[in-house]
Amino acid sequence: MSETYDLIVVGAGPGGYVAAVRAAQLGMRVACIDKGWVGGTCLQAGCIPSKALLESSQRFHEIQNGLDDHGIVTDSVRLDLAAMMQRKQRIVGTMTKGIQGLFKSSKIDYVEGTARIMSAAQVEVDTADGLRTLQGQRLLLATGSIPVELPDLPFDGEHILSSTEALSLQQVPERLAVIGAGAIGLELGSVWARVGAQVQVIEFTDHVLPGMDAEICTQVQRQLKRQGFTFDMATRATAASIEEGFVHLTLVPRDGGDERQVVCDRVLVAVGRRPFAAGLGLDDVGVVCDERGFVSVDEDYRTNVAGIYAIGDLIPGPMLAHKAEAEAIVVVERMADMSPSVNYAAVPGVVYIHPEVASVGLSEEDALASGQKITVGKMLFRANARAHAMDGIEGFIKVIADAQSDRLLGVHIFGPQASHLIGEAVLALEMCASAEDLARTMHAHPTLSEVLREAAAHVA
Repeated sequence: MSETYDLIVVGAGPGGYVAAVRAAQLGMRVACIDKGWVGGTCLQAGCIPSKALLESSQRFHEIQNGLDDHGIVTDSVRLDLAAMMQRKQRIVGTMTKGIQGLFKSSKIDYVEGTARIMSAAQVEVDTADGLRTLQGQRLLLATGSIPVELPDLPFDGEHILSSTEALSLQQVPERLAVIGAGAIGLELGSVWARVGAQVQVIEFTDHVLPGMDAEICTQVQRQLKRQGFTFDMATRATAASIEEGFVHLTLVPRDGGDERQVVCDRVLVAVGRRPFAAGLGLDDVGVVCDERGFVSVDEDYRTNVAGIYAIGDLIPGPMLAHKAEAEAIVVVERMADMSPSVNYAAVPGVVYIHPEVASVGLSEEDALASGQKITVGKMLFRANARAHAMDGIEGFIKVIADAQSDRLLGVHIFGPQASHLIGEAVLALEMCASAEDLARTMHAHPTLSEVLREAAAHVA
């Protein structure tokens, strides 16, 4: 049996389901195909479960380390890891049902199964009830990404872990080695460090959070050391063996030197993610990908094959859920002859450690490397009354502006609730605001947002 749609979306993650809903709002008949992970990696094994565990583990850490200064005295604290994991799954389940409800209310046909592209207008889906063939005027690919596996340290799901397994451990590892000091490695390392694991981070580059503002990165590493992390920078892991249930990990200095071994209970490999298009049949229909496996698209997110589009982690750019969501809305609205666009200069990034890190726009290093003359303003959280009331005085905000026009180029935050504070900076960049615009905007007192205003006022 063949079924015909205006748009077929392959993938029900942040890009796919948002595109499907927006298309339905615009009057299209839509089908969304997914293997069963409604909400995608972000909801099922990424953004949402990790934030649930980060929230729980931070609360445990705060109580365990005493709240006497607040007048709150606890005699004993214990960790119920099973309950923590159950809470995580309840949140995932609630959000999954919410997306399924959106599909139903939007009259989107959700097809659970594995998709294979037969042509620009036809998709075959292997479902539990057999093969289904869907016909569509347009096809949107939003299949996301998967963790990068190191050739010398293949995932085994028990000792050598991807982020997926690291979100569902049944006991706290005594010693956890994390390969990769990016957002995923530091966030999941934080979860397990807070509940008792000794966390050792191995990173090939010289700094944590490669690509982010260098001054922020230096302060992040210093703070994490205070939290018990150890770091092996400019180091690579070349081999691992399992002996009597422990991982013997071989480390080699990047710039030369003697190799050494460390012993740990688990190894989390968090060196990035790669586009996931296995089994889609892109080669068969002639869709062009670059040397890294990203699907090549034009400004309308069209591939080289007429009628086939791609967004999100499948195409070049930051692998972020909100970037995929923005592209989802734009691609569908352009199909409907509207003219929106994504401002890639205003895509925020957040690292949900404690304190949080958030940034948007150019780093100081990138601005200088591009030849721009800049001015920089900074303000410490310890100068803010609300931060003191919250026990959140660590960190600072940095505002970068063009020296001649005063136009904002970037904002970088290391401090409490940075993930919330960055929204104002994103809007400011989107609206082409100046540092003075931020500085002269009234902010409620006492709030953490005043630190952003004061940093902007110090731009000089």
